[in-house]
Amino acid sequence: MPTFFCSAMLFDLDGVLVDSTVAVARWWRVWADENKVDFEKVLKIIHGRRTVEVVRLMAPHLDPEAEAKRIEQRASGNDDRDGVVVMPGAVELLKSLPDDRWAVVTSGTRRPAAARLQSAGLPVPRVLVGADDVSSGKPAPEPYLKGAQLLGMNPVECLVIEDAPVGIQSGHAGRMKVIGIASTYPAAELSDADAVAQELRQIRVRVQDGKLQVDV
Repeated sequence: MPTFFCSAMLFDLDGVLVDSTVAVARWWRVWADENKVDFEKVLKIIHGRRTVEVVRLMAPHLDPEAEAKRIEQRASGNDDRDGVVVMPGAVELLKSLPDDRWAVVTSGTRRPAAARLQSAGLPVPRVLVGADDVSSGKPAPEPYLKGAQLLGMNPVECLVIEDAPVGIQSGHAGRMKVIGIASTYPAAELSDADAVAQELRQIRVRVQDGKLQVDV
């Protein structure tokens, strides 16, 4: 059983704290149909990437910023909350953490991210880094480095919880250890992580001598 010692934990949102697969697929399908883009190909690349970057990859002939704004506006609607459920173990894990020792770092924008947390019955953290807070999304290190900075923590003392390969790359690029959660991808595809758990219920946290002891 791996054990990590850290000062703070940085969580991805979708596939880690909440399962929003139904909602995300719903508005990406609408966009794909409108623009005659292969929806199945879209589904294969959206996890862990900012909306604007998905548009650039799938429809380079379109204005990525304008399209991303349209998509995010749909994601901010009330129907985006339908089908959003809390991931097993998320409530208990977050309750075990001091409020100033954890943050959410997501590739979605802040407004829908906060709405999903609330819909799932989870607290909105003091620090929530979204796509609208960075210029380069995952797998670049900027999102997780931003989360560490806003918490006032040294990046090397932060532990990332991720469900996607691009998120694992982002955490490692920021010099952080990463625990992969095999919810969106099978464990074999998360092998670059420092440890892999099937779900959050396998993770236990204790505060010891001012540090977080995290057992997987």
